[in-house]
Amino acid sequence: MKRLWTLMSMLVLASLVLSACVAPAAAPAAPAGEEAAAPSGEVKDFITWYQYDENNEDPASDERVGNEYLRDTIPVFNEAFAGKWNWVNQPKAWDKMVAELIAAVQAGGDMPDLVEMGSGSVVMYYNNGTLQDLKAWASAQPWYADMDEAALNSCIGPDGGLYCIPIAERPHLVYVWKDRFPNGYPTTPEEFLAEGERLKAEGLYPITFFGSTDFNGSGFSRAIWTTISSFGGKIDDGQGNMTLNTPENVAAIQFLRDMVQAGYVPEIAFAGGFQEENAFKDASAGSFPTGLFGYRYINPLSAPSGAEYAKGNEEDMLDAIAAGDVYLSPFIAAEGQVPGCGIESAGFGIPVGAKNPEAAYDYLNWLMTDAAQNADWVLRPGAGFPALKSIRASEAFQTPFYAQAGEVLEQSSCRPWQGSLERPAEAAQLAMAAVYKLIKEDPTLDIAAELQGVQDEYNAAN
Repeated sequence: MKRLWTLMSMLVLASLVLSACVAPAAAPAAPAGEEAAAPSGEVKDFITWYQYDENNEDPASDERVGNEYLRDTIPVFNEAFAGKWNWVNQPKAWDKMVAELIAAVQAGGDMPDLVEMGSGSVVMYYNNGTLQDLKAWASAQPWYADMDEAALNSCIGPDGGLYCIPIAERPHLVYVWKDRFPNGYPTTPEEFLAEGERLKAEGLYPITFFGSTDFNGSGFSRAIWTTISSFGGKIDDGQGNMTLNTPENVAAIQFLRDMVQAGYVPEIAFAGGFQEENAFKDASAGSFPTGLFGYRYINPLSAPSGAEYAKGNEEDMLDAIAAGDVYLSPFIAAEGQVPGCGIESAGFGIPVGAKNPEAAYDYLNWLMTDAAQNADWVLRPGAGFPALKSIRASEAFQTPFYAQAGEVLEQSSCRPWQGSLERPAEAAQLAMAAVYKLIKEDPTLDIAAELQGVQDEYNAAN
């Protein structure tokens, strides 16, 4: 499930015991600005690992959109590269793909020529020598200068290498019921708390968010990081050390504590299992900070106006936005700060030891130079916003949903939550447990002391 895609790196890393760090290999040598030579003689298989399965035709599948994309597109690619490549997809479970690829590379086993991935897995792959550095090759391609800087940065490893090619950006933003905020969404913490009191008096909540410690603390990368970054905070020093105890972070956690203790957040926000979404679906909560692609899973919807959006699929949210019942907004920001958010990119990496990396080059260039193919990938399996800036002008992205998403991106400062931390799964689990304790379990605890304890525990293992 794509809404779980950002959890993948955390869940897998927590389950792996990998002690050896292998230096990442360089990309296969290809002359700058030129494609690698075509295979000679026979047609060769181009092997990909996607979390989607073109043979799964179940209309109720959570991944029906990606499955359909492969079903439609594999024949188109094979026709475009007839006599050269035959695309063979090997579907992999989203929560096992990272571990399986690391194991395959380290064992020198069979592996794909190209792997679908989220940028949140870059550090994990880097630490295990799994992916090739694509910077030299990519920077020589004509589309490279058109790439959004935030998307590229999300694919950069600790050594400055480029370990994935981003196709779609997935920033976090806020889904808002218009009728719950008739004067517009608050822009400051003070305004937000005032709106919270107003809505509480009506038996409603201003916000719901992923507030549980479920999925090994992955909630930290969502509303928690959005809040911290909107207060000017960060959780690393740029050198791999955690810096959780800062005045900005303390202020952000205090704001969350104030909201929870004032009764502005529904109890279901802390229940886990994505149940926090239900408070937005029934409009009892006026806003919901989550990933851009969250629209695919927040359904059906019952609007404050009485309108029902009940197709039970991704169209529900898009229809609600088009009708004006829901809109997208940046989060609030503390004085002197810009609204913050996390961002991840969806795209591809080339494994170390791939048999036909030149096939991966051809596929990537095909996606990046054919505007229709690029837009189609972003709209369907990418479930995000185009990493190529020129594609944003395409007709497909002129809908109310994408127009508003673009405006929110321009007003926000989005960056990967983990920064330089090399053990993001551990960091998320420790930090989220501390935040949950501070805002929900025991609001009498000293925030700075608790954050310092987590910081010391994490850094002790560096």
